[in-house]
Amino acid sequence: MAEDWRGDLEVWLAPFLAALRHKTRMRLCPAYIAGLIGPGDRKSVQPMAARGGEFGYDQLHHFISDGVWESAPLETVLFKEADRLVGHEAGFLVIDDTALPKKGSHSVGVAAQYASSLGKTSNCQSLVSVTLASREVPVMVSLRLFLPESWTGDVERMERARVPQERQIALTKPEIAIEEIDRVIASGARFGCVLADAGYGSSGPFRQALSERGLLWAVGMSRRQNVYRADIGLIFPKAATGRRRKYHVPDDVAVSAEWMLADAKWQKISWRRGTKGKLTCLFAACRVRVADGHRHRMSDGRVQAMPGEQEVWLVGERRTSGEQKYYLSNLPADATLKTLAAAIKARWICEQAHQQLKEELGLDHFEGRSWTGLHRHCLMAMIAFAFLQSRRLKAAGRKKKNRSAAAATDHACDQASHPRPLHTATTRQMPSL
Repeated sequence: MAEDWRGDLEVWLAPFLAALRHKTRMRLCPAYIAGLIGPGDRKSVQPMAARGGEFGYDQLHHFISDGVWESAPLETVLFKEADRLVGHEAGFLVIDDTALPKKGSHSVGVAAQYASSLGKTSNCQSLVSVTLASREVPVMVSLRLFLPESWTGDVERMERARVPQERQIALTKPEIAIEEIDRVIASGARFGCVLADAGYGSSGPFRQALSERGLLWAVGMSRRQNVYRADIGLIFPKAATGRRRKYHVPDDVAVSAEWMLADAKWQKISWRRGTKGKLTCLFAACRVRVADGHRHRMSDGRVQAMPGEQEVWLVGERRTSGEQKYYLSNLPADATLKTLAAAIKARWICEQAHQQLKEELGLDHFEGRSWTGLHRHCLMAMIAFAFLQSRRLKAAGRKKKNRSAAAATDHACDQASHPRPLHTATTRQMPSL
């Protein structure tokens, strides 16, 4: 018999509703989230209102787009619930972005831009996502819209889309990600390592910002990124004529990540078991210093980036398809190759979350044009996703408990049908003299 998920939802949403502090909004919020979870192919306001019947289109639309209420208290509760569900010192905080395809040009943030989920440039909105995960269970805690230059350079356009004044600034996706990471840290949510793809990992300031916060990280990077060997030396070569050199220079040249690992020892590593057996790839790793320090002109006219201060892991991955990927990580110098591979490959979990949010909860179905409406819709979708994850974890716990109980019963029955002899001092055979 199916459980009454609507009743469970009302109970689970109690701390969120308390944060709203308004009777009507405390009824509209569960209705909106139930509309996202419930049946129906389209999860925009109008069809949800028609299916639900309790509230009309105008009421739901006003709640999500125009109502005077703050999202921050609900976001705080979401952080706490996510930490309760999957927060762990050995868990991950996954940074990525996801695209919401759109037609037209009036919806906030819409522009022709590269969509990684589509693998091409498309007319879409691009959201920076932050996912807390452990034990291969993701809970998304933040979705923040990226505004391309065509928007940040047009104040009137941002005003029409009701972009808040403090958000009307040009920020890169890595800069947005750092702001969101700071919010997660401030909430007290637990995680052990930050993961990100090359769109973020290729940014030196992003990696540096993570290290400055004392965070462990494993991020993607371009195969063309220049690196130095870890023991690179810095020297002051003597000039035969002219002034003495002001800056030191490396005693060896930087090479691409691909070149650095070309002759490395590649090992077959399995990082977890999938539905069809163990997942394996070839991996190689070495310690390097990234060429992302200050730049200056060399004696031969070349402009060269100096080695960064931090020594990190350079990791290469060769997939069975022939594709090669490269990563950087500041995990400890004694980390095993399997540990590095497991951390790197844990990032896939956010893609699963993106897919479920879109296919099951209508993340990309919002039809409003405003900044506030879009972010509130995203927040409702994330709360709905967290609720579903709580039910899945609860069901998995019951199954595990039932399996343990069944195993204990089987063991007891086996013991009853095949009793072992008692070994006591009085029945033990005396050793012969």
